[in-house]
Amino acid sequence: MNYAEMLAKVSTASGFIAALDQSGGSTPKALRGYGVEEDAYTTEEEMFGLIHDMRARIITAPSFSGEKVLGAILFERTMDGEAGGKPVPTALQDRGVVPFLKVDKGLEEEVDGVQMMKPMPDLDALLQRAKAKGVFGTKKRSVINQASPSGIAAIVKQQFDVAEQILAAGLMPIIEPEVNIKSVDRAQSDIILRDEILKALDKVSSDHKVMLKLSIPAEAGTFDALINHPRVLRVVALSGGYARPEACAELAKNKGMIASFSRALLEDLRHQMTAEEFDTALSSAIDEIHAASAT
Repeated sequence: MNYAEMLAKVSTASGFIAALDQSGGSTPKALRGYGVEEDAYTTEEEMFGLIHDMRARIITAPSFSGEKVLGAILFERTMDGEAGGKPVPTALQDRGVVPFLKVDKGLEEEVDGVQMMKPMPDLDALLQRAKAKGVFGTKKRSVINQASPSGIAAIVKQQFDVAEQILAAGLMPIIEPEVNIKSVDRAQSDIILRDEILKALDKVSSDHKVMLKLSIPAEAGTFDALINHPRVLRVVALSGGYARPEACAELAKNKGMIASFSRALLEDLRHQMTAEEFDTALSSAIDEIHAASAT
């Protein structure tokens, strides 16, 4: 797929985006969920090798195709690896799945109720490398823990500033200011975030569009103005700690949002499964998430 074909698919097709981008800090937890305990590896390289094997198994499973999976967000090491004997972005495109790349370097400590993104000094070089490999877009995450107007405004400004850098490189940014679904003032955070994003969207350069990855709102319909905004290509939802049935039920209340789930997609997959068992479990998860995204 070329960029125009990927753009058309992401903007109009039915489906969801798989998040396969667990980074160093979240990898041990992801492996434990997959049935691989920490005594199965002794070095970071071995750990990353095991998580790559899991991702490659998902990407090459018969049920993981562009019929219901629009895209997949990759960790940098996954982008640089292979699946089924092909570079991962190529393997995804060959299955009709649009590749994205996680580009943030993790979170700063909480200040003013939020966690900003750490600096990304090598971002331009990473973007050019990703584009050369056929990657369509990027994802970068911040976290909102409290309904702090100044903190949320700072997060939105940082996210959109970096988005302009990504747009200038010819890639599609997914802006992800995650609202912690366990925060006591979550609904208020959703509203402050929506309003800050609306202001920022009006300043996006040229005729560019961006994507948004948001926590499922506490009140259904809170993000309708974002979903319908002419500068927004697509609004996708993170599962935010919900188990898949609850995540899908909450997502289905928000027409126009589609899933970009990680744990909720992978929660039934186990290292010990046969190929048939693995694909059956993955297919069931894909069907359930697709149905919630299509409402």
